[in-house]
Amino acid sequence: MATPLTAQQVVLRLTLYLVLAANWPLWLQIMRIGGAPSQHLRSMAALAVLIVCGMVAILAFFAWTRGMRLLWWLVVLVAALAQYYMLTYKVVMDPGMAANVLQTDAREAADLLSLRMLLAVLAVLALPTWWLLRVRIVAMRPLAQLWRNLVMLVLALGVAAGTVAATARDLAPLMRSHPQLRYLMNPLASLYSTPVAALRPVFARSRTLVPMTQRAALGASYAAGAKPMLFVLVVGETARADHFGINGYGRDTTPELARRGVLSWREVRSCGTSTLASLPCMFSPLGKDAFESRDNEYENLLDVAQAAGMAVLWLDNQSGCKGVCDRVAHASASEALPREAQAALCPGGECGDEALLHDLDARLAALPAAQRERGVLLVLHQMGSHGPAYYKRSHGAAKRFLPECRTEVLADCAHQELVNAYDNSIAATDLFLGKTIDWLQARSARYDTGLLYLSDHGESLGEYGLFLHGMPYSMAPDVQKHVPMVAWLDDALLRRGGLSGACLRAGAIAPLTHDNLYHTMLGLLDVQSPTYTRALDAFADCRGAALAAR
Repeated sequence: MATPLTAQQVVLRLTLYLVLAANWPLWLQIMRIGGAPSQHLRSMAALAVLIVCGMVAILAFFAWTRGMRLLWWLVVLVAALAQYYMLTYKVVMDPGMAANVLQTDAREAADLLSLRMLLAVLAVLALPTWWLLRVRIVAMRPLAQLWRNLVMLVLALGVAAGTVAATARDLAPLMRSHPQLRYLMNPLASLYSTPVAALRPVFARSRTLVPMTQRAALGASYAAGAKPMLFVLVVGETARADHFGINGYGRDTTPELARRGVLSWREVRSCGTSTLASLPCMFSPLGKDAFESRDNEYENLLDVAQAAGMAVLWLDNQSGCKGVCDRVAHASASEALPREAQAALCPGGECGDEALLHDLDARLAALPAAQRERGVLLVLHQMGSHGPAYYKRSHGAAKRFLPECRTEVLADCAHQELVNAYDNSIAATDLFLGKTIDWLQARSARYDTGLLYLSDHGESLGEYGLFLHGMPYSMAPDVQKHVPMVAWLDDALLRRGGLSGACLRAGAIAPLTHDNLYHTMLGLLDVQSPTYTRALDAFADCRGAALAAR
């Protein structure tokens, strides 16, 4: 403390500290990969030099005498937070994860806070905070500082280039085989991914909204005298197909669905591993590959159903519809709830999914009467099994598997307690879907009714040391992509569509993806559109089978 330092020396010392104190996820991952210890050490040394060079190159733009201490401190804070989440939930800080963080609402963020997080962050942050408050920095003229910064930048880039050239034989195959390592380099990964995620929409060229509603029309089943259709599409959250009892799971997590004789598809894969990636993709007519490579935005399933003449309503108990519902009526589950209902359905300020069902008749009555008389498509977006606070997603009768993990720090829980908490959240979804089906059955005299449930993505529960979801799709384990899909159709709707229940049940083993949702829903709703592809309609082969069987 007695010797003043230049701003460049401060930056270099902070960088060296972060390499040692905030890159444990990277070092541990390299050791898990395997190989000779000598190879580990070479790879770790090379990556350490690259992290130092990268950080020095970035901070060369901010190595000034005055006004930089807070910014330097914020860099250390980002590194401390990123290391905690990477160690605790085994995530990587790629642009997709950064986008998820930026779109997380306060309710979801609160689930991630804990005393352990505070202590882990303070363990990294305390020393540099004390040091930055006390260190004396040499005053320099602006031109002298600029010259030093330029020299530091050139040296950093030169050393990085030399390191890459000298270690390419080791690093190139390592990074090709394990691309996730680049997003464990802390805080470089966060400093890269966060601006990319935040600025990508700003600097992306303006995308045209491509219409998909031309010639959309209601089919022959809407002829005069036919009852209107009332169809509920439930978008599940974080549900794993292999934890549904009706799919053969060892626990009976879905007794309500089994009691109602639903159809369940066991081999369905998601479009993405996060809500942000999956939700717009599953409602799109394009399919995963075309959706991810698109140059423009496209109207979706809800636009087509509305243009055909149906009333469409999106109800949300999550962090928004990610643009899917922008052009149709939409509301939050907690919106307009009376005080008594708030107290019963939203304990602690977080609404359970049953809030989506509260006073639904009034919500439907508020839709345009002319469209409502033709048919209603109601989309319910669940909170479902959103982690890490799985224990908050179930209440009362749903808590059948005990003891359960009651902390957000999932690695602190015994694996069975974690599975218990997650399975209780699936049981809560089962209760919710059962009540939704009962609500539909109670309106069968007025409407032809049906329900389709499909989760947006799955979840890791400690397999391979991973928790939660959001891994890059190419690296994500199957449990983050294998999702449940369930359907319930009343007899009138089956007859209306010429569908054979036996045929549908026999075809429930067919492999499907989110690509099938758009076309399957158009077929179920009997909405005619040039965008419909019969080969992607999961029910198409059973349409007319009921008539053929007579």
